[in-house]
Amino acid sequence: MPYNGGMKQKLTDKGVKNLKPNPAKRFDIRDTVLQGFILRVSPSGAKTFCLLKRINRVVRRQTLGHYPIMSLAEARERCRQLLYEIETGNFEAQTRIEIIKKPSLGEIIPEYIEKHAKARTKDWKRKAALLRKFALLHSKRIDKITRGDVVRACDEINVHTPVSANRALAHLKHLMGWCVDRGIIENSPIVGLKPIAKEKPRERVLSDQELTWLWSACSDEGYPFGDCLKILILTGQRRAEVAEMRWSEIDLKNRIWILPSERAKNARQHTVPLTNTVIDNLKSLPRFLGSDFVFTTTGRSPISGFGRIKKRLDQTMPASTAPWTIHDIRRTFSTNLAKMGVPQPVTEAILNHKTGVVSGVAAIYNVYSYSEEKSEALNAWSKRLHGILKSAEQCCEVGHNLSEVRVHNLKA
Repeated sequence: MPYNGGMKQKLTDKGVKNLKPNPAKRFDIRDTVLQGFILRVSPSGAKTFCLLKRINRVVRRQTLGHYPIMSLAEARERCRQLLYEIETGNFEAQTRIEIIKKPSLGEIIPEYIEKHAKARTKDWKRKAALLRKFALLHSKRIDKITRGDVVRACDEINVHTPVSANRALAHLKHLMGWCVDRGIIENSPIVGLKPIAKEKPRERVLSDQELTWLWSACSDEGYPFGDCLKILILTGQRRAEVAEMRWSEIDLKNRIWILPSERAKNARQHTVPLTNTVIDNLKSLPRFLGSDFVFTTTGRSPISGFGRIKKRLDQTMPASTAPWTIHDIRRTFSTNLAKMGVPQPVTEAILNHKTGVVSGVAAIYNVYSYSEEKSEALNAWSKRLHGILKSAEQCCEVGHNLSEVRVHNLKA
């Protein structure tokens, strides 16, 4: 029996037995003998008997059984029984099968966040906030959302925040895929949909002078935010990973910081060699009694709210300073390593990028991948940063002395 795209035809024992799957997609055969009786064939070859019927104004597909465990005759008989219960109004009472309505997008989002996102990403709140931007679709049934619906909703978001439109679309794609995996919908309507807005990759790198100003501002800011940003500058690690650093992750004796897989963005354990400057900074920090957090204001949770510290830092830097973000510190770090001749694989390993992580069986035995090379690179960067700060300090001293000479001459 050839694939016929779901056309109606009489189902027979021989036909069901010889029916071949379509490797590209699932399809249905609608029986002409019994209305609503369907045979569904998956790409894997699995064959399932179903009843498709409107019950209490809701179209419902009820699984009857799987072939060949259930024969065609048995499936037809079971279908007739259910049709009788439906016609007599006893479907739910007799079968104890509740009629389940497809949820709306607004109902699915909290379930997706609770059951999936919270367990797999630290930034689930941001994910939830972006999904809430699809307010136009929240009341629509998840299985009724079309590709055009999503495009129009993204266009609305794009008017206000282009980058957010792309991020929201990416999260919605993931949500739709999760719904497919759970059988909530048959197919995602937005597979392959390209980003709505064109993004320009950030290229901002802080100059040596800007690094000097930033370091000085961090010194004035002090604990916890100023010291946290100093560790960011020295190690090039991600902001959240440094902000949430634990004392239990730091091995001062072996001069390493071991970032556990559950805190790393790529879910892989990461080892960061600690330079003398980093160790000295860590040793100078205050510690909350009974708290494992390195940077905290309460002892119960790590620091947050970097937007406020960023505003304070901007106020201390020259007005001519071009706009920058805290993530630009990480790009500045990697750019400087490149200028110093550090091989790209070593830089990637320090940054804990996926491209720089050893994979497969080697990853199990090679936890300290590039350990010596990473240590050398970080020490070289620490030395270079020290030189930048020392040079700026000497310039300030010379400038101060020249000012005194000018004042003296004026008095004379």
